[in-house]
Amino acid sequence: MKDTAFISVWIKRFLLEYLVTTRNLSKNTQLSYRDTFRLLLPFVATNSRKPVDLLLVEDTDPVTVRTFLSDLETQRGCSIATRNQRLSAIHAFGRFVGMHSPEHLEWCRQIQLIPIKRAEHTLITYLEKQEMDALLNAPNRSNRQEQRDYALLLFLYNTGARADEAAQLKIGDLNISGSSKKELTTVLIKGKGNKPRRCPLWQKTVDELRNIIGQRSPLEPVFLNRLRQPITRFGIHNIVRRYVNRVIEQHPQLTLKRVSPHTIRHTTATHLLQAGVDINTIRAWLGHVSINTTNVYAEVNMEMKARALACCEIEGDKTPTHWRNDKGLMSFLENI
Repeated sequence: MKDTAFISVWIKRFLLEYLVTTRNLSKNTQLSYRDTFRLLLPFVATNSRKPVDLLLVEDTDPVTVRTFLSDLETQRGCSIATRNQRLSAIHAFGRFVGMHSPEHLEWCRQIQLIPIKRAEHTLITYLEKQEMDALLNAPNRSNRQEQRDYALLLFLYNTGARADEAAQLKIGDLNISGSSKKELTTVLIKGKGNKPRRCPLWQKTVDELRNIIGQRSPLEPVFLNRLRQPITRFGIHNIVRRYVNRVIEQHPQLTLKRVSPHTIRHTTATHLLQAGVDINTIRAWLGHVSINTTNVYAEVNMEMKARALACCEIEGDKTPTHWRNDKGLMSFLENI
């Protein structure tokens, strides 16, 4: 049996040759694809009663893949979005095999026929201004650790950065050294697919960042954990959750919202929109590739919808007045 019959050969080429060399995808995307196969292969091995290293391409047949996707939802409790993300990785793998192995073209076609599952559209969650202010006021800034937490929350709100973007931020990405208050200070953020963007920083954000970076090397991460190690995106999630729990008594409506670092990102975009910033500027601010992704924020803001509605509100019916009874008109005509 030829080596190309084994799925292990193709997975190695797909992960190392296609994702890294051909596509040059980001590290996070590579890990996402890898995790798909870490889940899929043991499932297929159990289903076909074979060791993982002896699995053939045909063992990953459409019926098995569909069962695997169903198992993700029912047994692992994954959302439809996660299920579709795993299927997209499998689709990409199937296309790669089909392009390089004509004998697997029919298998590739069958894999491509597995449809993406339709998910219900849900409105995004964001914080009102008073809720965001309460979250920013929650840390005790006299405490060194909570001073860092305050700087992190302020940075997330200022830039709309994703948790992973904040975790990877280096001191050298900030151009705040020696800048005066009159100069526009910015930060270079590396987004999805390593796409860079620059965001302006408030002077308050600059001051807080200066406090936590001190004289450290430009190559060091901006945000460190309590062990002085680079903070992770999971650590950032925990920090946000901690301060939400701290203010939830004063703002009980937060119990109805699932607040995360991404919620703060949504909050930044919504507040910019409320302030009159045009949607294309917000797209560049958040690092969205398509304006359609940013347009979702125009859908969620009821205050802006109410203002738009007021502009075209129909006034009550007016009783027409005969020109003879119009005193102003009659006076004008008499004085001509």
